[in-house]
Amino acid sequence: MKTIYLAGGCFWGVQAYLDQFDGITETEVGYANGSTEAPTYKEVCAGSGHAETVRVVYDEAVLSTPALLEKYFAVIDPLSVNRQGHDTGVQYRTGIYYTDEALLPDIEACTKALAEKLGAPLAVEVKPLEAFFPAEEYHQKYLDKNPDGYCHIPRHMLGERKRL
Repeated sequence: MKTIYLAGGCFWGVQAYLDQFDGITETEVGYANGSTEAPTYKEVCAGSGHAETVRVVYDEAVLSTPALLEKYFAVIDPLSVNRQGHDTGVQYRTGIYYTDEALLPDIEACTKALAEKLGAPLAVEVKPLEAFFPAEEYHQKYLDKNPDGYCHIPRHMLGERKRL
């Protein structure tokens, strides 16, 4: 199993989107790479510097890192700074964070290829994970609990969660 941390705007939608794919064995929403220990949602919204992030555990034999990143890029605007959909602020920045250096060649190859395809530098941070703190329980699997909750990802991309 491999673990990667993906920040893609509001973490509710990113988690719901990724949970539908074979090879994803576990997801958890939380706060990454900020300036305080164990922040609350209120502190993150007030400017703690953390990114809303999804910890993704996946079976690379079923879903390769490049295939996972391709799915991730399909639901974010990789050129947008501190914004996805209607959500704005540093907590909604995009980022790919890792704890396993072995993932870096695939991450760099994927981000480079996308930047070349788009003809512009990406606004997606690529860096080692500094810290990850799980979000409050009510945020975990939020769109399962609240199917009409806001999400910047189009509903048709959320599989069974489709409400239109």
